Amino acid sequence: MNFFLETIKVLLLSIWYNVESFIYFFVPKKKKNIAGEVVLITGAGSGIGRLMAQEFAAYSTVLVLWDINQEGMKETARLAKSNGASRVHYYICDCSDKNEVYRVADQVKREVGDVSILVNNAGIVTGKKFMDAPDSLIEKTMDVNIMAHFWTYKAFLPAMIANNHGHLVSIASSAGLIGVNGLADYCASKFAAVGFAESVGLELLATGKDGVKTTIVCPYFINTGMFDGCQTKWPKLLPILNPDYVAKKIIHAVLTDQVYLLLPRSMYLIAGLKNVLNMKQAIVLGQYLGAFNLMDTFRGRSRKQE
Repeated sequence: MNFFLETIKVLLLSIWYNVESFIYFFVPKKKKNIAGEVVLITGAGSGIGRLMAQEFAAYSTVLVLWDINQEGMKETARLAKSNGASRVHYYICDCSDKNEVYRVADQVKREVGDVSILVNNAGIVTGKKFMDAPDSLIEKTMDVNIMAHFWTYKAFLPAMIANNHGHLVSIASSAGLIGVNGLADYCASKFAAVGFAESVGLELLATGKDGVKTTIVCPYFINTGMFDGCQTKWPKLLPILNPDYVAKKIIHAVLTDQVYLLLPRSMYLIAGLKNVLNMKQAIVLGQYLGAFNLMDTFRGRSRKQE
């Protein structure tokens, strides 16, 4: 195809996709049926992981829960069963350990079957300035927040590719789109999570595996305890998010094959501005939004694993 025809094709498709987006602004997208799908959620013992398990349970899915907190998983399993899950299985798994991820993944495949919806949710935050963070904590942050995604994809993606069916969900962060003072290691891990998910999603499309979908979630701070003490300068513009609201939005994004979910909606504008403003303007905007002082009052929780 020559340059002229390819250019016309791009222009026409761009117009059509804009019209399609405008229509979907008023007409809700049809939700896909996930009854019977095997959904694996890492970091399912508390917080957003637990809430997502309850939401997925309402669609009669088979749930597989991973966490290092067995008691937390037991409670999540109980809540999921009472909310309609067809089956619930839970396994202790330290996602920062590649060998353990592979071992437990093999156990899941033997005892439950192939995972068709993978939710990489487990995450930790040190909450320390870069020069104050011990090397061991930086390495742990990277192992849990991004390297675990590599190992879970390696374990469960082959079956999705073979069936050309599945869904990869990455719970990243708005800190994976915009750098935040005091979150250098966390931002690095979340930027990596976004880039990794985007790249694998494109790789799947390029190889014709368009039945394997990707959803990348980038929320602002969520009120789960992970970022206790952090304050937002403009709560109307950038509120500390309600966990139930976030969980419901994530499941809706999965059901409608939404690729990017930024929360709150103001993050779409802020992320866009970051890419078009010059550096001095971006710094002024960051100071205005309070990005330089978000972590000044950070306490977190005693156990940083979510």
